[in-house]
Amino acid sequence: MFQSKFALAFLCSFLLITTGCGIVPKTKGEAAGAKGSNNAIETGVASWYGPNFHGKLTANGETYDMDGMTAAHRTLPFNSEVVVENLDNGKTTRVRINDRGPFAKDRIIDLSRAAATEIDMIGPGTARVRLYLVKGDLENSRVTDLKVANYTIQLASFTREDQAQQKSSTIEGSRVERVTVNGTPFFRVVYGLYQDPEKAAADLEKLKADGLDGFVKQVEND
Repeated sequence: MFQSKFALAFLCSFLLITTGCGIVPKTKGEAAGAKGSNNAIETGVASWYGPNFHGKLTANGETYDMDGMTAAHRTLPFNSEVVVENLDNGKTTRVRINDRGPFAKDRIIDLSRAAATEIDMIGPGTARVRLYLVKGDLENSRVTDLKVANYTIQLASFTREDQAQQKSSTIEGSRVERVTVNGTPFFRVVYGLYQDPEKAAADLEKLKADGLDGFVKQVEND
């Protein structure tokens, strides 16, 4: 009996040393499935935002939770997921994009407080990071530069292309763009393409003076 217990204890000790009794721990980067792979999309400076925005609406209409694993990016489609690697310490975190920003020109992503905590950047406030796209794709992206937000003026939306083309033919300078929302195709009549939203707003006022109505929207990957 003693020998059996000794053999069992020895076997478990051996397994703990070699495999953790069958549990092989993964690094955060491996668990996220991105670090070291070919889906790196952007490198730059990350910042974080917290108490001053907690409970307010994000750009996609959600309520911002600074303890959630989310982030703001200028152009990535909402609900994309990226792994953020802190290049100063190698730590990673995985976040879902649900907001727009950051608005400081030298930053590429704004992390929630929880995500910033995971990669030890709360104290410094910023960190050099690399982003890895792990959910979503940019294959059919309408954005040519991930760091630059583009805007347009939407004047109408139809489920039939012929109706959209008819409307567009009455508005000089407009065009029809096909988008798919939740699997349903829509045909939007839009006007202009801007990097300055204030210029877009000014042109919208001119269109309103001509009896047209619409709104300025960011060009999304939808």
